[in-house]
Amino acid sequence: MTPRQRVLHECEQRGKPQFVAGCVALLGGGEADDGLLLVLGGEAAGYVLAGRDGGPHGYWPRVWAARGLLHAWDDQATAAIIAATGDEAWRVREMAAKVAARHRIGDALPAVTVLRRPGPPGPGRGRPRRHGRHRRRRLTPCPSRRPAACARLVLW
Repeated sequence: MTPRQRVLHECEQRGKPQFVAGCVALLGGGEADDGLLLVLGGEAAGYVLAGRDGGPHGYWPRVWAARGLLHAWDDQATAAIIAATGDEAWRVREMAAKVAARHRIGDALPAVTVLRRPGPPGPGRGRPRRHGRHRRRRLTPCPSRRPAACARLVLW
């Protein structure tokens, strides 16, 4: 099954509000039952539940929770997605931006546009390379006033 199929199936089983609440709790660093992690992470969840790759408190469960919200959205998750754009792990920030773009969360636009701003290397970022095709691009402000269009620019 694809992640989308697993999410939709789980929403049928436990109910969409409970599923979304579980994802929101995970994004906030809370605990989740193993069943939810298995649904969200698929085969990779076994490694995380065994304590590898950061374990259940690492960044992968937060990435999976945001991806779950990509496929099953409810407005109760807006604040969690906005907060996830400031997560220490870049994969969580990236997935949160995808969710904001897909669901056209206008309130997330200021948080998502901050991701475009160059700054000092943060957690998970290496030093920028100064040669070849890996030169740092100069980022420009969003030319559009439409939130979804700006969010898509962040992703591409």
